[in-house]
This record gives sequence, structure tokens and C-alpha cells, in this order.
Amino acid sequence: MEDVATEFHVQGLELDWACLTWDGDFRFSENCWQHFSFVGTKWQNIKKEERKAYLKNAYRVLLTRARQGMIIVVPKGDSKDLTRNPVYYNGTFNYLKEIGFEVI
Repeated sequence: MEDVATEFHVQGLELDWACLTWDGDFRFSENCWQHFSFVGTKWQNIKKEERKAYLKNAYRVLLTRARQGMIIVVPKGDSKDLTRNPVYYNGTFNYLKEIGFEVI
């Protein structure tokens, strides 16, 4: 855990190990992926299909960099902070667990 990088920094890299923090911008809820952008002080739905595809691709890039292993951190959120509501993270955490990701 030496460096922090966005999808732009890691594009084309192969890393031995990676740690990804999953934010509330791309969240699983009610059997589908939802796309959000943080604007000002709140999350807003992304409606344009090209922006949705861009966000999905950013996560794809981040999720395909590690050769040996990866840790995915899904924050618990904070019910006192409306921008980090646990609901934003619970669906994604439960989905990843349901499809076989090991919880450590």
C-alpha cells in the first residue's frame, strides 16, 4: 500500500497485488448496477449511456490490474453523513459476497 492511483494511472499496468476501494458512484442495488456522480454536496444519477459506460469501464480497468491478488474495500458508510449513507455500499458489499468474494 505504497501509492494511490486512479484508473488513468494504472491503465496498462500489471501489478502483483492491488487494493481497490469501491465508492458509492457505482453501486449494486435492487438487482442492477446504478451509476452516480458526486456533484457539489450530493450524489446525482447519471442518465447518459456513454457516461454510464465510462464509469463501468473505469471499474473494469481497476479490477483487472492485479496478477496475484486483490483486496476490495467496500466502506461501511456513515449514517450521520448523508453523502456516505451505508445504503450506498451495502448492496455492492452483499453482491460481491453473494458471487463468491471472500470477506476478510
